[in-house]
Amino acid sequence: MTEALALVIAYLLGSIPSGYLAGRARGIDIRTVGSKNMGATNVFRTLGKGIGIGVMAADIAKGVLAVVIARLITDDPWPLVAAGMAIVGHVFPVWLRFKGGKGVATGAGVILGLTPIPFAILFAGWVAIVAATRIVSIASITCAAAYPVLVWVFGGGLAEIVFAVVVSAGVIFLHRKNIARLARGDELRIDLPGRRAKAR
Repeated sequence: MTEALALVIAYLLGSIPSGYLAGRARGIDIRTVGSKNMGATNVFRTLGKGIGIGVMAADIAKGVLAVVIARLITDDPWPLVAAGMAIVGHVFPVWLRFKGGKGVATGAGVILGLTPIPFAILFAGWVAIVAATRIVSIASITCAAAYPVLVWVFGGGLAEIVFAVVVSAGVIFLHRKNIARLARGDELRIDLPGRRAKAR
């Protein structure tokens, strides 16, 4: 019974539409502006850096909480399953007709909850790539690909490695349109202090 409760809580946490709610607070439906995605990157680009960072923090917190709660009320391997459910909730939120974001920030949250050292490495790499390229999708795709490798390097068991591979594949698949734009050379960039964003 507690296992089912942990999964339901994880899904409902993941499905909290932070970006959508932030937009609505400003009178904007984030799904109709910019890239039309409700993730933190689109919020950052269209509503401002402060709100975008806040949405990213909220999405990361959803993933962490899902893992922490599952660990408090269940045993292995259920925290892993709950982590997956939090990501599913973000990508397919019940509140928005199952049309959500790409799961990167919530995925980062579950990685932080499950494996803090790989998270620290991935987060540092993500920040460095975004700073160098101003293209968030490159950073997200690169870190997704590196995640299973880091789990293996730091001694993750078979279940953890399989989970990492599934999450990695899912994130990369959800970025397929970004990959196509990258190939064409017209992927959106974000504006960073002292640097001007590329107009699409």
